[in-house]
Amino acid sequence: MAYRVGADLFAPRLCSSVPARARRQGVLAKSPLRRSTGFSLIEMIIVLLISVLGFAAISSNMSGNESTKIQAAARDIASALRYAHGQALMSRQPVSIAINLDDNSYRVSNRDKVFELPTEIDVSLTVAEEELEGGEGSIRFFGDGSSTGGRITLEWGKQRRQIDVNWITGEVTISAYMPALPNHKDVADVEIAGAYFHPDFVSV
Repeated sequence: MAYRVGADLFAPRLCSSVPARARRQGVLAKSPLRRSTGFSLIEMIIVLLISVLGFAAISSNMSGNESTKIQAAARDIASALRYAHGQALMSRQPVSIAINLDDNSYRVSNRDKVFELPTEIDVSLTVAEEELEGGEGSIRFFGDGSSTGGRITLEWGKQRRQIDVNWITGEVTISAYMPALPNHKDVADVEIAGAYFHPDFVSV
């Protein structure tokens, strides 16, 4: 009798555990299929946002590269001009910077090295007429500190830099271009009118 009671007590538990285990196995078996049905709306939105932010970062980086490179080129040319100015003062002899528009390069008259500018940069000059020869224009500094003066303009896309040389003092300055107002001259031209440009200057 005790054996039958024990059998009666354990038998239901053993029988009931089979479908419970099967149900658990069925849930586990179906769960991977549920995950692989596709992306949820939230996941698609996250991917889209990441793509948009990545594109914006690339565009900003490209614009920053233009600004950085043209500014670096302007500083290099300004440094060469200041070097030539200093050499002329020390030696009491004329020293010039020649800018070649055909191959985007420049050189100092007392040095053999030719300095190249990025080909993407458009270069234009405003120099004294006697300093223009073919596709090359020069800005010359004299022993008394004066110069022939002029302007070197660098352009790359929407970026623009102007390097001005005062013909009286030989001072070299860099400025970013500011567009003209209606019925007015360019801001940069107003600032340097009569100071940097000699009446005999020509632009190329």
